[in-house]
Amino acid sequence: MASNPVFDRFDKDLAQGKYAQFGQPQYGQYGTAQPYQPPQREPYQYSGQQYGQQVPGYDPYAGQPGQPGPQGYGQPGYGQPGYAGPQGYGAPTGTEPGARRMTLDDVLTKSLVLFGILIATGAAAWFLTSGNPRLSLPLWLGGMFVGIALGFVIAFKKTVSVPLILAYAVVEGVFIGAASQYFNTVWPGVVAQAVLATMCVFVAMFAGWKFGLVRVTDRTRKIFGLMVMGYFLFAMVNLVLQFTGVLGGFGFFSMGIFGIALSLLGVALASYSIAVDFDSIQRGVSAGLPEKYSWLMAHGLLVSVVWLYIELLRLFARMRN
Repeated sequence: MASNPVFDRFDKDLAQGKYAQFGQPQYGQYGTAQPYQPPQREPYQYSGQQYGQQVPGYDPYAGQPGQPGPQGYGQPGYGQPGYAGPQGYGAPTGTEPGARRMTLDDVLTKSLVLFGILIATGAAAWFLTSGNPRLSLPLWLGGMFVGIALGFVIAFKKTVSVPLILAYAVVEGVFIGAASQYFNTVWPGVVAQAVLATMCVFVAMFAGWKFGLVRVTDRTRKIFGLMVMGYFLFAMVNLVLQFTGVLGGFGFFSMGIFGIALSLLGVALASYSIAVDFDSIQRGVSAGLPEKYSWLMAHGLLVSVVWLYIELLRLFARMRN
């Protein structure tokens, strides 16, 4: 999702041209990127000074600085820059050895892995809480808060941490499974409706973005990010009021038509975030991001889909009331 700092950080780095030279060979000497240029030579002559000529500052026999000594075949003296070459000492490489660029197949593969983990752990949490309903609330709340914490750690971590991303998928699976089992017990059939609706919205947003019906621009990204930030803060305040007993049920979201309108706003924001994710993934592939960022892209997409599912689940539950 665009409000997800994962894509916020990527968009900022991309705008600054951080990945512009990834995968391109770098040249230079002692940290200076310069293209390789062969030394200029006179026809049939050695370049530089000839063998046997004396230069100040070098004495191979006395070993003392400041004494003249021979220097052969135009070799550069100590401290002087040598010829620039493709693998010059200190030349920036721009990437780790063996690294390659991210592709759409990479993002798709990592997404399937993360969603597979989410579904597997979600099913385990579902069956566990169905046999012991007292575990529903602890697993639900524990998964939610641990997931939020892991999400921020992953987003603001300077390097891509695959173990943390995998752990996030496990935690979100526990959260989804426990919450879904509770909702389905109170409102039978609501989980199936939410799952089907999530799949339909996902496909619709992909088609809309692909064919230009849903546009993602820098301006809409900024507006959308501010809206999601405000919605997130409102949801946190609503959650606190629920736990303190000031508001019952779903809090502000239980207030009849007003509550349903808030849920529809959440669904709309979550739906558009998926389109923003698709656009960010395409930009990352076009910019030539390192392959390891495919894990981060898949993680961001997982966050948006889970958000959309929860919003739809709560919307259908409120409509039952």
